[in-house]
Amino acid sequence: MTDYGEEQRNELEALESIYPDSFTVLSESPPSFTITVTSEAGENDETVQTTLKFTYSEKYPDEAPLYEIFAQLNLEDNDVADILKLLALQAEENLGMVMIFTLVTAVQEKLNEIVDQIKTRREEEKKQKEKEAEEAEKQLFHGTPVTIENFLNWKAKFDAELLEIKKKRMKEEEQAGKNKLSGRQLFETDHNLDTSDIQFLEDAGNNVEVDESLFQEMDDLELEDDDDDPDYNPADRESDLTD
Repeated sequence: MTDYGEEQRNELEALESIYPDSFTVLSESPPSFTITVTSEAGENDETVQTTLKFTYSEKYPDEAPLYEIFAQLNLEDNDVADILKLLALQAEENLGMVMIFTLVTAVQEKLNEIVDQIKTRREEEKKQKEKEAEEAEKQLFHGTPVTIENFLNWKAKFDAELLEIKKKRMKEEEQAGKNKLSGRQLFETDHNLDTSDIQFLEDAGNNVEVDESLFQEMDDLELEDDDDDPDYNPADRESDLTD
């Protein structure tokens, strides 16, 4: 008859010596404990970590222990799900034998794989960004190849924009023509124009300044004297004055 209690106590002692810094007893009845598992350091010293909680069933190791993810660090939800599936598979394969060390070792390897996957994923993302940047640069220098289809689409759009500009300009010119007033309309709408010149002279009074230099050379001008005109008739001038 198997002494399950003895086998469980022996395994607990062995686990405590193997994982002195990460093994923690939670309860003695039923025996329950945690073991923290950390991956090897990846790129940039990045690690992932999980704390596994185990509880012995009454007939362990002929029955699988109870297990769960007690805590985790830097793991995605799908990573946690994969770890739980791995524990279930390993527990089924190792029924009848003490298995905690085997389960923990399997999880350790899985965490190392996850770190490698993170590194690979980041490298792929970096390559993808570099490829996108390269494609963008090619588009910048080479442009879009011209085809009949995209040329016709461009021309239709260009013609539509040009027509809209012409319509807008015609509308502005038409509106400007409507708003332009004749001289008569200006006087009719603004009566101040009727008296503006008179008001200017009144405001100036005796302060109107004349630039005498404009008349200094008047004597040099050759002005025709009416008396020098052979056809000049003083009688005609008197007649004009009487009229």
